[in-house]
Amino acid sequence: MDFGLWEKYYTEILEDLGFLRENDEKSALLLDEILSSEGCLTLDALSQFVDFSDKYIIFGAGPSLKEHVKFFKENYDLKDYVLVAADGATTALIEEKIAPDIITTDLDGNLDDILLANFRGANIVIHAHGDNIDKIANLTKFFTSVLGTTQSQPIGNLYNFGGFSDGDRALFLAVALNAKEITLAGMDFGEIITKYSRPNIETSLAKADDFKKKKLYYAEKFTQWIIDNEDVDIVNLSR
Repeated sequence: MDFGLWEKYYTEILEDLGFLRENDEKSALLLDEILSSEGCLTLDALSQFVDFSDKYIIFGAGPSLKEHVKFFKENYDLKDYVLVAADGATTALIEEKIAPDIITTDLDGNLDDILLANFRGANIVIHAHGDNIDKIANLTKFFTSVLGTTQSQPIGNLYNFGGFSDGDRALFLAVALNAKEITLAGMDFGEIITKYSRPNIETSLAKADDFKKKKLYYAEKFTQWIIDNEDVDIVNLSR
């Protein structure tokens, strides 16, 4: 999705959720500044890292995640796939001793597990938005092999492939990396959240609040956009 089209959806999201574009831009400028100093990945460099396969599995943090991780672990040779974890879904993979190839994160998942996966070779796609400026400032330097993204105008070292939540942004990234076959695991788009998406909840499952419901709405909307508009085969195990 080019930025001209994305900007129309982005404006809708800003108005619907009450976000300020200038805050997104401030976060993007900060992330770009850090990556300019610390070093970062380009899309070409990431493409070379994952050129062993055009088949992707993207793990979301929905209620079906753990079931799907075990299913793949027991029935598939995961070396044949590029494994992409959406933020907190990383924890479910680590629990099963699986290291993803890529993690898309806005840094609100379990950071210990994301750091461990990064140490084991996962590339980290850090996303800048207005609500994670402090995390961008304090945590980015701890990671290696970082590609930066923004939901506002792409600048400097940052990309905008489209997408809003960690899960659907992972889908847009896979398309940008020339994926031909994508399987979605743990992408339920329902009204139940898990400890993987919200590590601070007291139970393993909880009802989504109104804000999370809106995020899931947009995640499903953009997933459907990719199905309708991109040359890629997508199967959602939750469907």
